[in-house]
Amino acid sequence: MLVPNGGSIAHLGATITEQGINFAVYSETATNIWVSIYDEQDQETDRFELDVHQDNIRAGLVSGLTAGTRYGLRADGEYNPDQGLFFDPMKLLVDPYAKRLDRTFVRSPRLRLDRAEAVDTGPLIPKAIVVGDTGEAIMPRKKAPGMFYEMNVRGFTMRHPSVQGPLRGTIAGLTTQRVIDHLKYIGVDTLQLMPTAAWIDEGHLPELGLTNAWGYNPVAYSAIDPRLAPRGPHELRHMTDLYRKNGISVILDVVYNHTGESDANGPMLSLMGLDAKTYYRFVEVDGKQHLVNDTGTGNTLRCDHPATQRLIIDSLRYWVEEMGVSGFRFDLATVLARDPGFNPNAEMLEKIKADPVLSQCILVAEPWDPGPGGYALGQFGKEFKEHNDTYRDEVREFWRGEDGKIGALAGKVAGSAEIFDSAGRKPSHGVNMLAVHDGFTLRDLVSYTDKHNEANGEENRDGHSHNASWNCGVEGETEDEAINIARKRDVRALLATLFLSRGVPLLQQGDEMYRTQQGNNNAYAQDNEITWLDWENGDGELVDFVAAMNKFRKEHPALTHDHFLTGQEKSGVRDVVWLHPDGREMSEEDWQASGGSVLGMQLRNKEDEVLVWFNRRSEPVVARLPEGEWAVGIESDNTAQSALADGTVTLTPRSVLALVRPAAET
Repeated sequence: MLVPNGGSIAHLGATITEQGINFAVYSETATNIWVSIYDEQDQETDRFELDVHQDNIRAGLVSGLTAGTRYGLRADGEYNPDQGLFFDPMKLLVDPYAKRLDRTFVRSPRLRLDRAEAVDTGPLIPKAIVVGDTGEAIMPRKKAPGMFYEMNVRGFTMRHPSVQGPLRGTIAGLTTQRVIDHLKYIGVDTLQLMPTAAWIDEGHLPELGLTNAWGYNPVAYSAIDPRLAPRGPHELRHMTDLYRKNGISVILDVVYNHTGESDANGPMLSLMGLDAKTYYRFVEVDGKQHLVNDTGTGNTLRCDHPATQRLIIDSLRYWVEEMGVSGFRFDLATVLARDPGFNPNAEMLEKIKADPVLSQCILVAEPWDPGPGGYALGQFGKEFKEHNDTYRDEVREFWRGEDGKIGALAGKVAGSAEIFDSAGRKPSHGVNMLAVHDGFTLRDLVSYTDKHNEANGEENRDGHSHNASWNCGVEGETEDEAINIARKRDVRALLATLFLSRGVPLLQQGDEMYRTQQGNNNAYAQDNEITWLDWENGDGELVDFVAAMNKFRKEHPALTHDHFLTGQEKSGVRDVVWLHPDGREMSEEDWQASGGSVLGMQLRNKEDEVLVWFNRRSEPVVARLPEGEWAVGIESDNTAQSALADGTVTLTPRSVLALVRPAAET
């Protein structure tokens, strides 16, 4: 029963107390809010109006309830969609602070009926389950990432031979020892899980027979999608504890920029039905309120509002303190700082940076969104690392063979100083990637000139059209042995470039084993063999090469010393010398010359000296070496060996070679 005026506004969501459960919800525009209680047969057994109303928070204390209680919310108020008001008590709503749901979200036309036509959506909506103590709160594991590994839980585990039965497709499947051994073998120290928060399919997918495979369409920010953790959130906590013991930090890809409720015609699931004008950005046009769509999904979170900021901060802290994650990658992070244009000093960003818990986390921004002025690479401050799409584009274009790219290659492998060298930032603030989820895999990058997204049901209109890709002579898969050898050679050269660059490398799942998505560069709707890793047919030699490259990188401080290269002499040592294959230092004319395809990068500090050669030509190149002894450290080409003789080295075609000084000469 409801304890009259017993509710507390101190904590939002459902809080277990000695007397029962306290429910508290923020809404500026609702006139009434109820909590509906459900039994395990999904029948509504009670409905209580939250009778405390203070500071725009509705609260109520219901006695006799304990952990495991299933519930939803209902809200009433004005119904006027043209003014951003969608109240309808027939719509059951998920608590924005829910920490566990009893099922996945499933679309239905009944979820978006007008109030005049509405039916009770209780049978259609997942119920929040009140969660008890999840264990001792912990502080994040603040460890500088050496390599990020982007992983989709379902795609990674569905076909893994050591992940059996119901564990497939789940977070629990990641605790299998052979999964951990694989990650440790290739040198992963920071695992980046693609979205885990409960999501819903986009509106057009059901009729195509497709489902969302990525999770970038969230509804409940603090509840793990039941597909990933069917037994509850403790599965994630167990996983993060285990990975921490194995030296791997776990960070989450989070989507605090929109929700899966889409536009004004979308389903009423949570925030839209509780207080759309508080939680989403609107713009007035001809007297009507229209949802802002800077995310391309139908709505955009209003991150300059205190209630939205509180929701985000509380959610982030939950993932850290109770679930044991060590940080976050923020999807479309510029939305966090829109007011409405991007503001690097926005209150939302400042609150994250100043928070005593979150400030100790690994924080990574995807520094752009599709809205006006949404590209903000390099503007997130020293607290954030940032995904560097210029690295991806320039390195791809160099290896594809575009002219005039040798200087751009040098800038990228040297740490992108033109972007990050300010305000106390370092090369490690840049996250270098060649391929991530929203694009080609590395194998497809060298196998397809054009995207092939027909399986998505949109006539190949979706996905990026500018991929800087090439196919080595034939579009798609082929049995031509020479072409397949050339493709693997190019992938190895790309990977070597990544691991020999300043900045933090990011590897997309499966690229270490030469996986394909059949040319699909936007496989968000392919929860099937297109995105599930084919472990049985993975390229073991490439896995070994990635492990060796990562090991070589870690063993040579000349590669990882976290400062921008200047070429200036300091303490008798120049940190970098850029070399022409003739053996001379690159001149201005060399940088500008047409056809530049070979570059040497001589790195040195007091401990170490490494000389890296990049050769994108299709024939061998003889390069003259600086004086002294050199030895082969690691090379990308596994079909031939670079030959050292008489102060020169013969670089194999389309390859990267790293030479080292013998210890006595360093």
